[in-house]
Amino acid sequence: MKFTIVVPCFNEEQRLDPEPWCKFVQGRQDVDFLFVDDGSSDGTYDVLLRIVEQCPQGIRAMKLPRNGGKAEAVRQGILAAVDAGAEGVGFWDADLATPLDAIPLLIAPFVRAEVGVAMGSRVRLLGRHVEREAARHWFGRATALAASLVLGVHVYDTQCGAKLLRPGRHVVALFGAPFSSRWAFDVELLARWIGAVGGPEAARETLVEVPLPKWSDVAGSKLRPRDFAITPLELAKIAWRYRSAAGTGVAARRSAKER
Repeated sequence: MKFTIVVPCFNEEQRLDPEPWCKFVQGRQDVDFLFVDDGSSDGTYDVLLRIVEQCPQGIRAMKLPRNGGKAEAVRQGILAAVDAGAEGVGFWDADLATPLDAIPLLIAPFVRAEVGVAMGSRVRLLGRHVEREAARHWFGRATALAASLVLGVHVYDTQCGAKLLRPGRHVVALFGAPFSSRWAFDVELLARWIGAVGGPEAARETLVEVPLPKWSDVAGSKLRPRDFAITPLELAKIAWRYRSAAGTGVAARRSAKER
């Protein structure tokens, strides 16, 4: 199975280093990257074009006309990847807080036919190097607890920007409609998945969290203090939208038709 991994970028001119991306795809047949410039106001797209020029076999780039946020950049990239014939899809943060050598770890669970989504999880275990600012760590734990209540599925880490999805009939439905949430869209994506597969009980067999060997905060994060206040409101909106009707599945199917 070959995965096309979408990398959303907004004003990343100073942080994008071509070397690790080109080095990773060299000689690989199971992964390529689609960078999506989310309406950057700096020279991000010029950097992306240089990366594509260096590694045309494994890296592509597209530019959105205006900034729509990470969720929309990921959505547009995934749909473009599917249109181009991608077998599997996913997304990865451009800052490489999650190193690229974690990609094979997320691919591995797909040998099991029932696995539909593999997610990187920032678990602080002995022998692993997960470095997060204390405030962001505890905010992440609170968000994960709230998201687990919203989804009806226990998830340790919803917000890690490293996720892969099996191809199939669900993908277009999952990404067909814009996400209502800007910062908690990972939770909204999981809500859509749970609805698509028939509810929380069925979803537990299809979702896999993969503890990351290494993860670290990177300077220049787009997360701002006000987002800490916005996220609980977004989670409440997701809970209302996806679980207040006749169950999660009904609401998810309804949202996929809102185009």
